[in-house]
Amino acid sequence: GFFSQELVKNIIVVDNNSSDNTVNIAKKSGATIIEKKINKGHTDSCMLGFKQSLQTDSNIVSLIDADGTFSPNDLKKMIPYLENCDMVVGTRQVQTLTEKGNQNSMFYVWGNMLLAKLLQLKYFSLLHLGIVQLTDVGCSYRAIRKDSLKKIIEQLESPQSQKTIYEKKGWLFTIFLTMLAISNDLKLVEIPITFKKRIGISKSQANQKKKGLVYGLNFIWFIISN
Repeated sequence: GFFSQELVKNIIVVDNNSSDNTVNIAKKSGATIIEKKINKGHTDSCMLGFKQSLQTDSNIVSLIDADGTFSPNDLKKMIPYLENCDMVVGTRQVQTLTEKGNQNSMFYVWGNMLLAKLLQLKYFSLLHLGIVQLTDVGCSYRAIRKDSLKKIIEQLESPQSQKTIYEKKGWLFTIFLTMLAISNDLKLVEIPITFKKRIGISKSQANQKKKGLVYGLNFIWFIISN
């Protein structure tokens, strides 16, 4: 687990009023628990975790979904890049690093790729290979320098930002965080990560074609209009 990682000092688990055994398991592991009596969505949980992490003495903050799809070992790949950049984002698009049976269907993979390239085009630059190279906009697994997170946390908490990322039940949070980093001249790099089969059921159900298409159209409009 993440506690076995040499560089991990603090683990914060945000319980979004879950009905499973998340809290008890997290408490036994020694994690700091933030329990929410009301389910306020993914974005609210991410923000609570970020704000709590800024109160620790850690100098790097990592955002991870608690569905078993991400590997703690990938932190060893991510963290060295932070010597040269502000944020490292994972991509689940490298097939050789994915476990069979994960939710990355063909529709999901190419939809994410299309959105990623649209985002690149939004921030197009002729310098080198552009401001950023992206293949996966929906991946939440990322590592951020604490001082870099402090630069954008007020914007994340602003009324306009909260209205924007809360209105779609929080599923815009990761792409909004990426866009906010780029627009604030933070250096961002995407690297391949391992991707495992999900434990439990997806709350967003974005891997279902109909709902995935709705999310995709929302993402496209969000990229174009912001």
